[in-house]
This record gives sequence, structure tokens and C-alpha cells, in this order.
Amino acid sequence: MKFGAFIDLDNGKSGLVHISEISNDYVDTVDDYLKKNQKVKVKVLSISDNGKVSLSIKQAQPKPKKTQVAEWSFDDRQKELSFEDKMLKFLKDSNEKQDQLKSRDGRRYSGKRKSSNQD
Repeated sequence: MKFGAFIDLDNGKSGLVHISEISNDYVDTVDDYLKKNQKVKVKVLSISDNGKVSLSIKQAQPKPKKTQVAEWSFDDRQKELSFEDKMLKFLKDSNEKQDQLKSRDGRRYSGKRKSSNQD
């Protein structure tokens, strides 16, 4: 099936695992993840009034560990700088970047502009 897989439960009923509930990874083809008669652990998501059972394989699995944020710190040179030194460095870097932008813009518009007031 393109949209999921029917799973036979131990109680004799069956339920549907939608393709989005098969894996945390993107599932393009159900057959890449499930084979016929394969035993899988599922979580019952819901049972509708007409008896349809909705299942999930990915929610029955342990949650993947969240990636940890890498810790970082200033290098020793920056720790030694006073606030005033840091401000001077910032201003110098900022002025250099502005000069680069101005020179780049100057090259971009080096041609003559047409005057809007033509006689």
C-alpha cells in the first residue's frame, strides 16, 4: 500500500499504520521499512466509532535523543580585552565593513545616471 500498512494485532483485530507513523525518517515506500509477516511493536493511537484502529510504529519506539548544543567560549585574547578595547575593535571592524560596502556600491553604480529633468 502506498499510504501505510495493515498490522494484525494479537487480539485478532487489525489496524492501519499510516506511512507518516512508520519512522522518524522520511518514508517514500512502505516496503523499504516493512515486510509481510514482520513482527513490529506498535502504539494504538485511536479506535474510531466504527472500529478502525489507528497505529504508530514510530511512537512505540523510544524517542530519539535530542542533539546537544555545543558549548563555546571566547578565546583567551578576547577574555583579556577590556570593554573599551572591545569597542575599539568593533568600531574598526564595522568601519572596514562599511568601507567595503561603499566601494562595492561605488563600482556597481559607476556609470552616469540619467537625469530625470530632461529639457
